[in-house]
Amino acid sequence: MTWEAHSFEGWSRIGRSAKSGDLHSSRPRAAGRSFKRAMDFFVAITALILLAPLLLLVALIVKFSDRGPVFYSHTRIGVGGAPFGCLKFRTMKTDASAQLAELLRNNPAARSEWEETRKLKDDPRITAVGDILRRSSIDELPQLINIVRGEMSLVGPRPVTVEELPRYGEHMWAYMAVRPGLTGHWQTSGRNDVSYEYRVSLDAHYVSNWSLGRDFVILAKTIPALFSQRGSY
Repeated sequence: MTWEAHSFEGWSRIGRSAKSGDLHSSRPRAAGRSFKRAMDFFVAITALILLAPLLLLVALIVKFSDRGPVFYSHTRIGVGGAPFGCLKFRTMKTDASAQLAELLRNNPAARSEWEETRKLKDDPRITAVGDILRRSSIDELPQLINIVRGEMSLVGPRPVTVEELPRYGEHMWAYMAVRPGLTGHWQTSGRNDVSYEYRVSLDAHYVSNWSLGRDFVILAKTIPALFSQRGSY
């Protein structure tokens, strides 16, 4: 049995426990959860303070590049199925929604790519500044605020939209048993270069094999992954 198949089996078991309301055996034990949350809060607050000059500089660049909004809040599904506004620096043009609708209506190849991955490798909506922010992952730094609020964690599954959730099938219950992460297995394993099914298997492996040690390993792998820029678009 491959590790992907094993992780799906484990995740399915966790998902059934989450759906039934019995999370004692499916979530990390209480002490571990409390320590993880405390670490999330402390690291996020510290990072926001240390990165304040960079965040201010990026905010000014985004604002004055096209006079549009600095931040973009996109609804994602969090722990317990609660929706929250996942924060990012805006990387797209102000009429991005209209452009996407027109592109998907007139371009079958783009529509097929969007339906498969919810991403476009050559996305005409992204601004020149936004392209740099995305490739460096600086656009995601405002999610530190989501972590302080308790909506996200430093490490966890990739935050997904309500439209994506059905693609997790029965495993959606396990996804909702933990906070989505600023980083995770997906971000350190190729990001957009891997298939959507593989993304789900990575989330499955994380949830069913969670430990604080694994979180530290993923955090350590995140830095070189950012520098490689593999799959970042």
